[in-house]
Amino acid sequence: MISLLAFLLPVAPLLALLVALLLGYYPGHETIVRLSERLTARSRRPFARAASPARPRWAPCRTPHGGLLLAHSLSGRAPPA
Repeated sequence: MISLLAFLLPVAPLLALLVALLLGYYPGHETIVRLSERLTARSRRPFARAASPARPRWAPCRTPHGGLLLAHSLSGRAPPA
């Protein structure tokens, strides 16, 4: 019984979505249409101010971070003997 419940609990949202799609209801459809209309209206709107040269909001960082930092630290080491 517990193993059946452990299987059905994660599958329940998928089954609910499948039933909704089979009944002809598409969840989120109105939201997608509303967002696409908002994006097309925004792209058609003329710009209110003159175009200025593009400047980055902050200076690009020249120090390595994350995986690049690890690659830089390993790049100067010679291969093992």
